[in-house]
Amino acid sequence: MNSFSRHFICSAVLIGTTALTPRALADVTLPTIFSDHMVLQRDIVVPVWGWADPGEQVVVSIGAASKSATADAAGKWKLQLDKLQGAEPDKLTVKGKNTIVINDVLVGEVWLCSGQSNMSMRVTESMDADAEKAAAKFPQIRMYTVDSGAAVSPQEKCAGHWEVCSPASVGNFSAAGYFFGRELHKNLGVPVGLINSSVGGTAIEAWTSQEAMANKPELKPILEHWEKEVAAYDAPEAKTRFEAETAAWKELVEKAKAENKPAPRGPQRAGRSRLDNNHPANLFNGKIAPLLSYAIRGAIWYQGESNAGNGPLYGQQLPLMINDWRARWQQGDFPFGFVQLPNFMARSAEPGTPSGWAAVRESMLKTLALPNTGMTVNMDIGEANDIHPKNKQEIGRRLSLWALAKVYGKDLPYAGPFYDKLQVNGAEAILTFKNTNGGLAARGGDLKGFIVAGADKKWAWATAKIDGDKVVLSAPDVKDPVAVRYAWGNNPECNLINGAGLLASPFRTDDWQ
Repeated sequence: MNSFSRHFICSAVLIGTTALTPRALADVTLPTIFSDHMVLQRDIVVPVWGWADPGEQVVVSIGAASKSATADAAGKWKLQLDKLQGAEPDKLTVKGKNTIVINDVLVGEVWLCSGQSNMSMRVTESMDADAEKAAAKFPQIRMYTVDSGAAVSPQEKCAGHWEVCSPASVGNFSAAGYFFGRELHKNLGVPVGLINSSVGGTAIEAWTSQEAMANKPELKPILEHWEKEVAAYDAPEAKTRFEAETAAWKELVEKAKAENKPAPRGPQRAGRSRLDNNHPANLFNGKIAPLLSYAIRGAIWYQGESNAGNGPLYGQQLPLMINDWRARWQQGDFPFGFVQLPNFMARSAEPGTPSGWAAVRESMLKTLALPNTGMTVNMDIGEANDIHPKNKQEIGRRLSLWALAKVYGKDLPYAGPFYDKLQVNGAEAILTFKNTNGGLAARGGDLKGFIVAGADKKWAWATAKIDGDKVVLSAPDVKDPVAVRYAWGNNPECNLINGAGLLASPFRTDDWQ
């Protein structure tokens, strides 16, 4: 179902709601995320909200916890349950003029899972799918999937549903989200709720609020571009031309069928619709705004492929989105982990080949300057011919290492080596690394993936040797090195790891264009 169809269905549902009887309008109602099989976040206050008659008192109870609120003049109410604990399924009761009972409610760890197609990619499409589905007997893992699509303004409600993990249901779970949640569940021994709000083929600007982007001068060209796209789409002459071209195309299709020839491609309408998934803020409006305030532990993010055409700008966009979501959630700097883009496409034989994917990876690396963020490095599990690598198990495991170590305080390694500084000694470039976890190593043979350049900015492959927490580089054609890059390309050959076997992030020491 495309985004326009989802928007139309949701609009029809809302329109139908306004035609209900006065008694129905008086009923207390809740967002769909408060429904059977839900998971509530433990150890923090839990907001619960909904709608009722203006002035109506609403009481929410779970176990021994109970709080009340009064609906305001617009019929909205909101309250906060005290910190929850609980190992067994319970009922959440919401009582006003009517009573709602939500069954099979668990208390545990809740994570938002968002991004584009590599987050929405399902377990049934991942590696060893049949075996994974057969083994998915984890009834304390649940996933809420946001079914609503793009919207032109922030929405209070969305369509969605919770599913209990089982061999029959897990195939439709986000694979990256599920494998991450499974590791948390196994290591923490508590229920895990996963909120899947992701859409394939989408850019980060679609997931960021209009207000946040309006205050960022660097993003003005994107917003202006979309204004032109929508104006071209909505122009009367564009519609007339498209309808005429479509009519002519249909005749050509019939003619091709009669002559047993391939059908020609259909016409494309000028511009892009205001409801397009990639219009700035549309996915924030439809798929994030309705979730705001739902208590979560943190978020994981797998996206960036659609922004590789302007990778350096991603270094502005990702921190902007993270800060905006955090501010709106009102849960402080909640943990935010992201998946650095894996290797993809053909491997270049030329050192220093420009790479949009490398630029996005660098932008992600720089985003670690934000507090309470984490990143996985995945340069060994991509697939040259498939933008959707199937090994989502390892993606989930690496995300869980960060979460278990930095969010839950487990004593375990969670990241590979990070570049610290560069020193030059004659013809040698000497790199120092942090987070070596007992020492640097090269996985599978000689150390690869480094290039060096002199002041002339001409890159050459370097011979690399490990010396403790340092890497020493040299290249015959570069007598006076001034800059180093590692794993810089769409699909570079690289193998630097630390003592925990975790890969070093791609990086560069220069700031050349």
